[in-house]
Amino acid sequence: MPGEEALTAVTLWVAATHLQPAWQHAPRLAVVGPAKRCGKSRLLDVVTETVHNHLITVNASPAAIFRSITDEDPPTLLVDEADTLFGTAKAAEKNEDLRGLLNAGHQRNRPTLRVSGPEHKPQAFPTFAMAALAGIGDLPDTIMDRSVVIRMRRRRPGETVAAFRTGRDTPALHAIRARLAAWLRPLYAQAMDMEPALPVEDRAADTWEPLVIIADLAGGEWPALARTACSTMTDYEAGQDEEGGLRTRILVDIRRAFAAEGEPAVLRTSRLLEYLNADKEAPWAEYGANGLTPRGLQLLLKDYGISSANRRFPDGTQAKGFARNQFLDAWARYCPEPGTRGEPTQAVGETLPSTGA
Repeated sequence: MPGEEALTAVTLWVAATHLQPAWQHAPRLAVVGPAKRCGKSRLLDVVTETVHNHLITVNASPAAIFRSITDEDPPTLLVDEADTLFGTAKAAEKNEDLRGLLNAGHQRNRPTLRVSGPEHKPQAFPTFAMAALAGIGDLPDTIMDRSVVIRMRRRRPGETVAAFRTGRDTPALHAIRARLAAWLRPLYAQAMDMEPALPVEDRAADTWEPLVIIADLAGGEWPALARTACSTMTDYEAGQDEEGGLRTRILVDIRRAFAAEGEPAVLRTSRLLEYLNADKEAPWAEYGANGLTPRGLQLLLKDYGISSANRRFPDGTQAKGFARNQFLDAWARYCPEPGTRGEPTQAVGETLPSTGA
């Protein structure tokens, strides 16, 4: 594992499976690594024998999984080799129903509707259940966003771990499972009413709340360990998203472009594209046949409500460009810099009537 925080997170996640009916959200555990032999499947083996009512979903159809989830006592879903399900566009399209189930099942009261029976009537199937997925490379963004992410590493030469033997080690894991169940079941009503203080907000808070509640119930050093793991791991994943999600990455790189140009009020589209395409370590130079184009840039910024316009520049020339103030709200919301405050969004630069693309 990458560190003590990951060990804390897995321990609390396993314990949380034994109180699933108490939670408003069912956090996913994403066990990922960059290559084979990083210990992903071995960790899943240990998790399998310690969680509540495990349900292995390798090669299981979504329909079978739908029918295995109940409102009263949901199972814990376990998916190994998840990269074979979502690793390519074709595989992801084939398994879209499973991805939809995993996304919907993160929150209560998100049933899936299917036509069933001889009369072909719509029937609602519950989806709420905690799930652990292991695979090479990141899972789809929508799943990662709902997950406690454990980034496994291959052992260096000289690093050793104890061998896992099913016959020898499984009884001890089952004993841990029984102790967790005996401890937590009487605490169901108490856990359901708890609203712990968390160092994160929004979906990250939804995902981590069950783990922090378990830590608070355990007491001792666990509350501090849980919040440290929560803060450290979510901060790291936010950085991963900043570098990996194109729609977030473009905001970050445009902010760098404005900084490199001395924070002008307006910046020509042509100059912005020149800056973006010049960075050989960024995805823009290979975004299309000729790199990122004005049209491609418009599409990336469309969801933020940002578009270029005809603008007058300090030297008196007119050209398509962007005003820095167009990005202030998006920067503050989607990629805030640590320790910065929101900037005012008053109009800056003069927009001229449109004369076409």
